Formats: sequence, C-alpha cells, structure tokens
Amino acid sequence: MVARGSLLVAEIVRDGDIKDVDVLRLRGTLHDMLSEEEAELLFFLNESCPVHHPVWAEFFVNTLTDHLIDQLEPEGYLTRADARRLIERITHDGRAPSRLELDLVVNILTRSRWSPVSLCIFALEQVKRAVANGSGALRSGQECAKGFIRDPEVELVRRILYAFGGDGCVAVTRAEAEVLFDINDAIADPADNPAWADLFVKAVTNMVMSASGRAMPTREEALCRDTTVMERGELAPEAVLSAMVRSSLGAIWGTYPQQSPEGRALARLEHQRIEIITGEPVTEAEANWLCGRIGRGGRLTGNEAALVAYLKLESPALHPALQAAMDRLAEAA
Repeated sequence: MVARGSLLVAEIVRDGDIKDVDVLRLRGTLHDMLSEEEAELLFFLNESCPVHHPVWAEFFVNTLTDHLIDQLEPEGYLTRADARRLIERITHDGRAPSRLELDLVVNILTRSRWSPVSLCIFALEQVKRAVANGSGALRSGQECAKGFIRDPEVELVRRILYAFGGDGCVAVTRAEAEVLFDINDAIADPADNPAWADLFVKAVTNMVMSASGRAMPTREEALCRDTTVMERGELAPEAVLSAMVRSSLGAIWGTYPQQSPEGRALARLEHQRIEIITGEPVTEAEANWLCGRIGRGGRLTGNEAALVAYLKLESPALHPALQAAMDRLAEAA
C-alpha cells in the first residue's frame, strides 16, 4: 500500500505537479479494493498539488467513485452517512470544493442507483453559489459576474436532477426545489438563457403535477431539453418566455396522466425504498408549500409568470389549493 509518508507521495507533493507517469506509479501501488487510507491519500494529493495533468482528473474521479459506490456496503448505493463524510472531507476548514471534487460528487450521483438527496442538494448549491455570488468551483479563476447562468451550468443542473431521479419516476423533491427557486431568483434576466427557462418551468411543472395527483414520468422525460431554438427578434422578453414555455411544456404535457390509487401506492413504496436504502427522508413539494413558494413576496419572476399563464390557459385539474393560487397569481400578473 502506498502511504501518505512514502517517498513517491513526498516526491509528487514536492513537485506540486501530478504527471501522467505519477498516475501510472500510483495505479501500480494502490490496492484494487481501495482502503480508507488510500482514499484519503488521493484527496490529500489533489489538495496538495496545484497542477494536474488530464489523466489525474479521470483517475481521481473514477477511482474514488468505484470505492464509494462499488466497494462499500450497500453496493451500488450511497448512504446518508457516506454522503456526509464525503461532503465534510471536500469542504473541511470551510473551503468550497474544487471543480474536480465537484465532478467527483456529480459522477457519484450519476453512477449510484440511489444517493441521499443531501448530496444532490450539495451539488446544486455549487451552481447556486456561482449564479448568486459569481464564485465557487464553477467560477474559479474566471472573470464572471453574478446574476446569470451559463449553458454548461444549466446542463449540470439537469444532470444532477437526472442522477437523483435514478431509473424511477420520482418527482422533483422539496429540497431540490428550494435550490432551483433560489437559483431562478438570483438570475437577473431569465430571458437571457432559454435553456434555464426551459428546465426551470419543467421542474416546477413536475412538482405541480405531482402535488395534483398526476402520475410521474421519468425525470429524463419530464426535464428533457427542448432543442427548439427560440429567436428573440423584436419580441419583448415576456413574450419570448411565454412562447418558450408553451413550446417546451406542450411537448411533455401528455406524460402526466391522472394517477390511479395503485400508482399512488407504488410511488409511496418507491419513496420508502429510497429512504430505507439511503437512510435519509425524501420530502415531496406538497401543494401548500408550492402555493407559498411560487410568487413568494407577492412578485412573480418572468419564468413563474409564464408558467402560471400556461397553466391558466391549459386549465389542468390541479390540487384545489394550487388552483386557487394559480387563479390569484394570474389575476395579479
């Protein structure tokens, strides 16, 4: 086993540069079944060496993902305790994770069959930090103003949401929704990024339909990207958002049929299964919470206004509390 105090590690740290040849040497000394000490060594090297060659990133992410997902019990899953230890490890001393450590978290979410929602929230919070403050792992070393979201960041949010949904038909949870609403609130002009508007309104629609007793599609179906290119032309931002919402939601509206009693029972069992395996509860975005969160403070964002207008136009059978809220918000808009 290669140890933290070994000559190889001392040499790599002294150079401050993890070269391709160093990765080859590490591969030859680490066990196939990584020990906790060896996992800690990889974190230590990543933090101690400011220069990384491309092969290190792949090695770091895949080796630690294999360790956490395939070599720890329960195999294929990540528990709440494991997620907490991982988060504490990459944020110790109050520092934000590096981009490579964030890539590790997202890869774990993607590879695992189920992960606790707290790890998903941790990843989403890094996007929120980039948008709200213009800082963090996603904006490190870049001159980026706060108040806007870039296309790669939108796709990162989509990937995180897909990953937590797994293979099942799991509605966007309240914890996820809290961060999505915060990101949306932090964006100065949602019309500047059609990809975000498309994803956000689909995520909120997913919660509204779940709270109204509709059957859930997979997240890949519910949150799929609309590839239609919206040309702004001379349209005002509100008209652009409205047209975009009608286009993107129109394509997925049929994926939300009325849910049968049997379907509701199966959905509850699926949530219970996730909670038992990961050791962490899954809280749905219930109707009363959504009523208070959409248009919070008496003000609708552009994306929210476009969504409310669409729901009012389609007149779906919503939960009574949500129907009253949509009517009220539509009149005030």
